[in-house]
Amino acid sequence: MSVAPPVLAAPDVVEGFRRTARLHPARPALVHNGTVVDYRTLEALVAGVADRLGPRPGTVAVAARRTPHTVVALLGVLAAYGTYCPVDPACPPARRDALLRAAGARALVDGTEVSTLDLDPPVTLDPEEPAYILFTSGSTGAAKPVRTPRRAIAAAVRSLGALLGLTADDRVLQFASLNWDTCFEEILPALTTGAALVIDDAAHTGSYHRFLETVERQAITLLDLPTAYWHELVHHLVRENRPLPPSLRTVVIGGEAAHPARLADWCALDTASVRLVNTYGCTETTLVTHAVDLHGPFAGGSGAYAEGPVPIGRALPHVVERVARDGELLIGGDCVALGYRGLPAATAEKFPVLGTERGAVRFFRTGDLVRRLDTGVLVHAGRVDHQVKVSGIRVDPGEAEAQLCAHPGVAAAAVTGRVRDGLTSLAAYVVAAPGAGDPGLPADVLAFLRPRSPRHLVPAEVVVVPELPLTPSGKVDRGALAALA
Repeated sequence: MSVAPPVLAAPDVVEGFRRTARLHPARPALVHNGTVVDYRTLEALVAGVADRLGPRPGTVAVAARRTPHTVVALLGVLAAYGTYCPVDPACPPARRDALLRAAGARALVDGTEVSTLDLDPPVTLDPEEPAYILFTSGSTGAAKPVRTPRRAIAAAVRSLGALLGLTADDRVLQFASLNWDTCFEEILPALTTGAALVIDDAAHTGSYHRFLETVERQAITLLDLPTAYWHELVHHLVRENRPLPPSLRTVVIGGEAAHPARLADWCALDTASVRLVNTYGCTETTLVTHAVDLHGPFAGGSGAYAEGPVPIGRALPHVVERVARDGELLIGGDCVALGYRGLPAATAEKFPVLGTERGAVRFFRTGDLVRRLDTGVLVHAGRVDHQVKVSGIRVDPGEAEAQLCAHPGVAAAAVTGRVRDGLTSLAAYVVAAPGAGDPGLPADVLAFLRPRSPRHLVPAEVVVVPELPLTPSGKVDRGALAALA
């Protein structure tokens, strides 16, 4: 079955950046702790990285620190027609090396240093070639490398730019982790429209007061925030009776469900002139696929969604949407990734090719259950599996369980999501190995995990239980686990 061609032919993001740089050479492109890099200088720095990498360098690992070097490296890798793969410098060495092997990384950029190996000869740019590789959680205990093609990131960036109405007068705060794809929502739409991308360490101190001071001092017009952070920010605004900075015109949230109570609080503040946009997307479907204005000038009514489940939105123009009979959301079109590198069975399972009125279209099975409101927007209605979102990162309990079972004192383990004060974390239930059932086992397990696992896979709590509850079919009864704590 042949797959239908893409609906949209969006320009490549590097072409968009170069065109913008030549239109606005003297405008600020990056602002880092007050130091300005204009578009002319940024274009030259990007070209320098691309030249040092050489044409088509394959997968390039980049040490992702919150500095202009990382943005330069991202664009430089794309300009060389390579595949960008961010590496968290704080990642435990063993996990980092395993991820880079899984990604097939053949070059490394760390700050201004570039190391390359065995480069291929130059080829013509193919929009189906991977632009970057990021990892999602896997039930087997190993993260799955997602290969996202250039045509997908190009289509997503074009849709986001149009959705948010970005112009050269905007100033976008770079707030998201540089190791997850949300940062591309900030970086690429900004630098392909002439906006200024602002990097400021004061925004990351953990103080909401200093965060808002930074937004006001830097005259930020657009924020893209994790929903959990936005929840806490709303608490702060209500508690302090503080207005939003006057420069702010749009706040984008996403990563997990927004709480109706926090939305009601936001609507009760002096926020009517600020767009609040809720977004939804998966790593396998490239940034944002669905969006809706929850409040502000385009929302069509004050507090319209503050009474019930907050919707995830409508499909963006580059997205083909299908809701299966069981309610699972399937997403196809330009946005769909190439699959999981080196995992053909997992790719075949999660990326089916289905017939549509356009012909055969490749979809991604999101695992999210949805239902449609009378207004046409979708609301989240659960999962077909046991995955949870921790700090906006999708976590398969199986991966966390595999990490736990590597401890010599753990005979068996089960992990579930736990929500307290509006925040989701992992709770682990472990059966002690013979001779390891002392009271210090939970602390030992956490001490074992912290240098080996990324933070989102480390449980907030470890509970030792005599045995794991099972369903009649012999599977772990996750619903009964909480009663064991």
